[in-house]
Amino acid sequence: MDEQRQQWTGARRTPRGGRVFVSVLTLVLAVTAFLGYRADLPDPAPHDPAGTAASVAFAPPAPLDPGMVTAAVRPALVNINASAERSGPGAAGSGIVLTADGEVLTSHHVVKGADTVTVTDVGDGKVYDAVVLGYDAEADIALLDLAAAGLPTAHIGSSAGLRLREELVAIGNAGGTGGTPTAVHGPLTDLDSAIVAVNTADLSRKALSGMLEVAAAVTPGQSGGALVDRNASVVGVIAAASGDGARPADHPANGYAVPIDAAMRVVQQIRSGTPTDTVHIGPTATLGVLISNALPVGTGARVDVAIYGMPAYTAGLAAGDVITSVDDRMVTSAQALRAALNKRKPNDTVRLGVTGAGGARTVPVALVAGPPN
Repeated sequence: MDEQRQQWTGARRTPRGGRVFVSVLTLVLAVTAFLGYRADLPDPAPHDPAGTAASVAFAPPAPLDPGMVTAAVRPALVNINASAERSGPGAAGSGIVLTADGEVLTSHHVVKGADTVTVTDVGDGKVYDAVVLGYDAEADIALLDLAAAGLPTAHIGSSAGLRLREELVAIGNAGGTGGTPTAVHGPLTDLDSAIVAVNTADLSRKALSGMLEVAAAVTPGQSGGALVDRNASVVGVIAAASGDGARPADHPANGYAVPIDAAMRVVQQIRSGTPTDTVHIGPTATLGVLISNALPVGTGARVDVAIYGMPAYTAGLAAGDVITSVDDRMVTSAQALRAALNKRKPNDTVRLGVTGAGGARTVPVALVAGPPN
């Protein structure tokens, strides 16, 4: 199953930290493909990249054997297929095995909206039904559980000591074909890149910052795979790419990865069992609505669609209603509503403050289980 591909425009940092902001209305700096991204994207949130990649000094040339590194890492990778029966086509991607009993690190967008997730061990072809333990949509990181035993595990390194021009290898399920993971390699060209995803299906956007950028032709399907150093240590989780690997020589493709230090902080938060405004743990609770920011900005979350048969629809919410509070706590935006629901669980009942054609009212809504959002 091939991943869906959307377009990106990049607003990236220069290697020495100066940000170049790009308006898509006036100039396109770069066009990239988010590997497996689909469905509605949350509003960008500020991100502090501190600590994700510390050094900006140029590294001296270091020997790297791509074949040896790939052979060492490949057994600890899995192929992921996500089925989205209710929300359209699914996605395919990659994952990194963290524990022998089946904890797998991947990209959030690979499993976003999925009703079912299956994982294939690339070593023996065994297929597992995966459970999403938790995720952070803002960081684009998710943690899965396979209920397995004896799986080969990846060696997790650190992104803090990475240096510009250091050679790295990106390994994953290129093309989403489910075969043996493939590898591409190239120099690290940015330690703190910022990119903006534009979903060509609905023109929604998502910002990712603090990303590692490598000059390598990363392709769809490698999302969730491993960016590794010459010691075969994982230093990043592949998330995005510019182009499809068939670009002109003067516009070479680049790959982007979440630094492993940032990714593992999300993993530790999920393992702790304590949700935050961005880290969701366990089954996802849903209202069954598509939302956007209400106007004037700061006045709430506008209901664009109340999905038939889902909790919000059953409770009487309709397109045009504005959700202004959850359990008496003010909601100022679509992102604020998502953050409020992020800590809820299926079967929880929430009291929504709603304004609409019928005036202001309070509506109790019982949440149900839904796909990762």
